[in-house]
Amino acid sequence: MTTTTAHGVGVSPGQVSGPVARVAEPLPEPKATPAPADRDQEAARIGPAATAVARRLADRAESVTGEARAILETTAAMAGDPTLLANAEKLVRERGLPAPRAAFEAAEEFAALLAAAGGYLAERVRDVRDVADRLIAELTGTAPPGVPELSGPAVLVARDLAPADTADLDPRLVLALVTEEGGPTGHTAILARSLGIPAVVAARGVLAADAMGARVDGDTGEVELSDEPVAVEVAQRPAQRVWDGVGRTADGHPVKVLANIGSAADAAAAAAAGAEGVGLFRTEFCFLAATSEPDVAAQRAAYAEALAPFAGKPVVVRTLDAGADKPLPFLNATDEPNPALGVRGIRVAFDRPEIVDRQLEAIAAAAADTGAEVSVMAPMVATAEEAAWFAQRARAAGITRAGVMIEVPAAALSAAEVLDAVDFVSIGTNDLAQYTFAADRMLGALAQLNDPWQPALLRLVELVARAGRERGKPVGVCGEAAADGLLAGVLAGLGVTSLSMVTAALGAVGASLAEHSMATCEQAARVAVATAEPAQARQAARGLLHR
Repeated sequence: MTTTTAHGVGVSPGQVSGPVARVAEPLPEPKATPAPADRDQEAARIGPAATAVARRLADRAESVTGEARAILETTAAMAGDPTLLANAEKLVRERGLPAPRAAFEAAEEFAALLAAAGGYLAERVRDVRDVADRLIAELTGTAPPGVPELSGPAVLVARDLAPADTADLDPRLVLALVTEEGGPTGHTAILARSLGIPAVVAARGVLAADAMGARVDGDTGEVELSDEPVAVEVAQRPAQRVWDGVGRTADGHPVKVLANIGSAADAAAAAAAGAEGVGLFRTEFCFLAATSEPDVAAQRAAYAEALAPFAGKPVVVRTLDAGADKPLPFLNATDEPNPALGVRGIRVAFDRPEIVDRQLEAIAAAAADTGAEVSVMAPMVATAEEAAWFAQRARAAGITRAGVMIEVPAAALSAAEVLDAVDFVSIGTNDLAQYTFAADRMLGALAQLNDPWQPALLRLVELVARAGRERGKPVGVCGEAAADGLLAGVLAGLGVTSLSMVTAALGAVGASLAEHSMATCEQAARVAVATAEPAQARQAARGLLHR
């Protein structure tokens, strides 16, 4: 037996071994020839194919609940997106492309816009390409890529995984997830933790090995690949308590467990899963497909639909996070040599304050319509002066509680002055990590630098939390670091007062917090921060929080 070892980032703990099941690669790029004899007839194939794909996804959604259902329903809606389909039909009629090629090019154009946006929107690129593959498969009469039907327990190995691929995975059959691409804050990591199965991402070389068996260590990120079958073995993991819906440590110290949402569907799923509120409501969904700025009435209605499931509960609404690296037609963005460091987030509002004023007006009205306890926060704030500027505008709009995101290292380093200007802050660990380490979080090759267990990142969190504690003001975390049950205990120990995450992680994080006292969390935080490498930080914390 010959073995090779690949090293990635362990994102969900546990050790298993077993046979390998490879997830099919994306379909090859469709050819642009031959041109259809009847362009109108060829274009007319796209709508019915999209309807079939959407119907299949919707049928799968009917068989599941919660986050899985929301994922499948969202993907089904994307498959039937009228703009995507209209663009594909236009490519057939105007350029004479075959329908599969037209679907591919229309999806790639949309994916390029999302990739340029960076952050959360860039993470949706995989979803768009997944939908395109399903549509192309329908048009060509081939099997769509995705997770194979499993006849027995197996380790799933893939280049990457789309949410729709994994929404209804059976954890009794999936021993572990291993991907060559992806990162520690991506969908695969969150899904694996919610299912309680080991996972390793950014394990470069796992596909080239063409292995028949694998041993996976989700703690260390080590994947041992064998050219012969490997017997199924699963290391016993401690049983996890069921979360009672109240965020707190074992000794009763409150740490709110909140949801990140970006649509009304997300909100409904989060409420059904027992979220205590919303720590991050991304409002970009209201603007993404708009060719002109939505008026106050349209924004008000859209926000109200998402706020309604949280009547009487706290919801933190983030104002528009767009600009040079997140292009929207009505913003008139100019070319910049480095748009990720350009006029984006709150910086757009300095030149166009009327945009944020109208959004704040709509948010205040939607809060009144629904009874949700709404706060607002601004993205990409770098200085206390910017924080004060935003808080003043929010209060002028009738929103009494205003805060800012801590995503820029400068804001973390001046957290005391920032907190003097606002009522709360929320740390976006995804962006804070990539700006601190100068490492694009979408690049699998840099996944180690974007590991939320990086001690340098934890020290910045500690700095911000200390400033909040000294001023008696809340400090939340709304990056995907909050979705890691083990890391949640460390963040609480550092002084973080709320954790906001994808719906799939709520139960596991809430239960994990409830297993340990605040004193133990504080001890775990001290030892993690004192280490030099993320693997050491994780191991040190696990020694205290998962004995």
